[in-house]
Amino acid sequence: MADDAGTKLKKIRERLNLRYRDVEEASLRIAARHGNDEFAVALSRLADIENKGTIPSIYRIYSFCAIYRINFHEVLEWYGINFSSIGIDSGTVEIERTHTVDLNAEIDAEVMLPITLDPGIDPRRTFFLSRVIQKWGKLPLILLSGYDLKGHRYGYIGSDDWSMHPIIYPGSLVLIDDSRRKIATSGWKNEHDRPIYFLESRSGYMCGWCTAVGDQLMVYPHPSSQLSPTLFAADEVEVLGQVDGVAMRINLRRRPRTGSSSTEEGH
Repeated sequence: MADDAGTKLKKIRERLNLRYRDVEEASLRIAARHGNDEFAVALSRLADIENKGTIPSIYRIYSFCAIYRINFHEVLEWYGINFSSIGIDSGTVEIERTHTVDLNAEIDAEVMLPITLDPGIDPRRTFFLSRVIQKWGKLPLILLSGYDLKGHRYGYIGSDDWSMHPIIYPGSLVLIDDSRRKIATSGWKNEHDRPIYFLESRSGYMCGWCTAVGDQLMVYPHPSSQLSPTLFAADEVEVLGQVDGVAMRINLRRRPRTGSSSTEEGH
């Protein structure tokens, strides 16, 4: 990889008709301007970077970018540093204390997100987003809760579906891990730890806690929804996966209508 990066830098230098001496002298001026000799690129070091795969320091990469008029983050990618992964990599450590997140949001990191949906979709109803996406596009987002978005499928909780409120609000986008379809029987201490599943029945889609009993599946809404659990035969419902993340807007002024039923309208 470093060899390829060095070759790219060499081709750019040659395309600009710059000699080794030109690059060295320009880097010396940059070093003098910043009062830091680390920005300087000596002739021998430049030759090693271009031809032997020597990895330049961050200061020398800066000098190359300034002299060659190339993008700093693109050059870092040549050396295996991709800023679009920083959000995912930040999830390798769990920080117990509440904290701010500043991963340099102005970086042009892009993730693939759905930007065009089937126009016939009713947003009041819960639906399986992965099946109705018509177009995917790139959005400049560097962080979305540290999730690998390409490794998930998506669901949309209908604007009239209050079944898992207040854990999941109506209108939420949920990330679904379709590798976890088996109903867990233990491993949680409270309702916030208990796995939530995204399911498809003959009448539509739904989210809920689940209990498998023999050839039957019970789907439980949140008690605050005042909705009743639903019992399905095993062949009447399909577990599409476990909800692994939620992106939602909290609207404290909106509450479910009296007597509303997500089972009738949201599923």
